This record gives sequence, C-alpha cells and structure tokens, in this order.
Amino acid sequence: MSGPALRLAVELDGDGAHPAAWRRAAHSPDHLLTPRRVARVAAAAENAGFTLLTLEDGALPPGATPDAVGRIGAVERAAFLAASTSVIGIAPVVPVTYAEPFHISSQLASLDHISIGRAGWVVSEESRPEAARAWDRPLVDGAARARESRDGIEVVRALWDSWEDDTVIRSVATSRYLDRDRLHYVDFTGDTYAVKGPAIVPRPPQGQLVVLGRPDRVPAEQLDVALVEGRDIAAVTEAAATAGTPRTFAEVEVALDTADATADERVADLERHAPWTTSGRLRHIGSAAGLAALLEQLRGVVDGVRLHPLVLDEDLPELSRLVLPHLFARRRAVRPLSGASLRTHLGLARPANRYAAGAAFEALEETR
Repeated sequence: MSGPALRLAVELDGDGAHPAAWRRAAHSPDHLLTPRRVARVAAAAENAGFTLLTLEDGALPPGATPDAVGRIGAVERAAFLAASTSVIGIAPVVPVTYAEPFHISSQLASLDHISIGRAGWVVSEESRPEAARAWDRPLVDGAARARESRDGIEVVRALWDSWEDDTVIRSVATSRYLDRDRLHYVDFTGDTYAVKGPAIVPRPPQGQLVVLGRPDRVPAEQLDVALVEGRDIAAVTEAAATAGTPRTFAEVEVALDTADATADERVADLERHAPWTTSGRLRHIGSAAGLAALLEQLRGVVDGVRLHPLVLDEDLPELSRLVLPHLFARRRAVRPLSGASLRTHLGLARPANRYAAGAAFEALEETR
C-alpha cells in the first residue's frame, strides 16, 4: 500500500520488551540503568534515524517475575537524555492515576525547555492495586481510573497555556520580569481535586507537548497521537480508522534474526525464564527484510510505528543496520531534521494559546 512516509518511534525502557530480556543483554544486570548505558542506547536510536524514543514508567518494577527490577523514573531519564541528544524526540510515559497534574505539567514543560521543543508525553494508567499502596492513596479502578486520566490531561494542557508565549519580558528598565497580564489562572474543579492558579514554568517551546496514548483509554480529542494495537494488519487498519486523532502510530513488537541465532531461537531461549505474553499488539518474529515489508504495508494505514524490540542490545543494531536504511533509501520512512520540534517532525501545527485567543477576541469585541 502506498502512502506518506512513516515516522519511526522506539521504546527504550530497560533491556527490551521481553520480561527476561536482561538475560541476553550485553551487560551485567547490576549496570542496568546507569546513565552511560541509557545515553548509549538513546544515541544509537538517534543515529539510526528514529523520530522518537519513549521510556516506560510506573510506580512498581516492571513485570511480575523474580527477574523484575526497578528503574529510574522516566521523566528523570528523559531529562538526562535531552542533554545528551540533539534531534530525536523524547516522550516519557507518565501515569496520571495517582500523580498530581500540577507536578506533571511542571516536569513535562521543563523537559520541553531542556530539549528545545523535542518532548512528548505518553499518557498511561496505574492499573495494579500495589501502585495505590506505593503512592499511599486509595485504590482508583475502573471508570474512576479513566476519569483521572481525562481530568489530568485537561489540567496539564490548561496549565501549559496559563503562560502566554511572551509572558517573560526581562525588562531591566522597568525591573519587570513578567507581564502579569499574560498570566492566566486555571480554575479546574473535578470529582476528586481542584487546581487553581497559573503554572510555575513558562509555556513550553512547542506550546503544547505532543500527547500520545491509547484511544480506548483516553478521549481522542485530548490526544495528538493515538497508539493503536491489533494482531494483524486488518485489526490495525480498523483501529487507526476509528481513532479520531490527528496522527496514529501502530504498536509493533519485534524479534529479529541475528548472526548468532534466529528470532525463534532467541524467543525460545527467553521463554525458558518468563513468558512473552500476548498484549494484542502486532508482533513480528523473523527476518529484517520481513519487518521492512510489514512496515511498508502499514504506510497509508498509520502515520508511524512504535517498535518494541525483544532485546535492545540485539535488535536495535539489526534495526539500525538493515531495517531503517532500507526504508529511508526507498523513502518509506523519514529521518527527523536537526533544529525542528517534535510537533514539526510529526506534521502537527503549534497550537494557539487558548487564553491569548480569548483575550484577542475580547479586545476585538471592545473595538466594535
């Protein structure tokens, strides 16, 4: 199928998508999350030509096996990577089930400033009951969890707009740092909390960070990019067609043949330690050429894909050496451009400030 060139994203949490991926990683588990390793993997993804990297997160260690290990917070890792990369977009996963939206807004706005407009936000939920105990909060489940996500995104987006773009004036002559008339008070009251007042961080360079999430869990009007799933092309096509978001990315799990072992052998080796449970995502286990062909089929179905490599140390080099160059050479995918924002890379316009637009309308009415 023909269509626009794909944007390529990759999930870089831990050692890979398989819960026992660390057993095949090229390092000791004692060095799982050192800054040097995180930076090395991110640099490899950037050099390969990925448009975006994402970093999974949660209050609990990933997985439910004896091999489960903790991780540094995704926002903290993203901030570190923002300073050690220059082109690739960076989107940490940040659940809003128990976290304070005001804090999330400040963290993510700061990330966009640090990265000079390359930040995104993958919205998720804390579904395990143990997460409530970790936060020392009452359990939020079912419809209440969806409500927390909806309200959290609404508050975060409003806070990003609470500073107009030129609020900071730094006037030495008048000893004024801010134009108070360009600060706006958010006044949100939900079922479980209220938020008032402007943010404590100026508006992000992108105006609004790129917000990604699953359209079956987050209202489509709150998302810029829907992360759609399906076990075959037909299912992905249907999910993308009904997402109702400006952009769609297909979720694809990947295990590739390497010089040392076939993809099936690699998966079987890890399955001896923990199962790679089916998550409902499209999954490719096989050759690099087969993956390239699969991604070409997704052109015109989705705007991009987010790859979840089985083992980063084994699959990322194969992606960088065989898959991405093949797609770039045939213009089936595009590299990000230096100096451009993540919104620009994804073809998303920079949104107008909701409060500035309202003020301009009121001023126009007064002149009539």
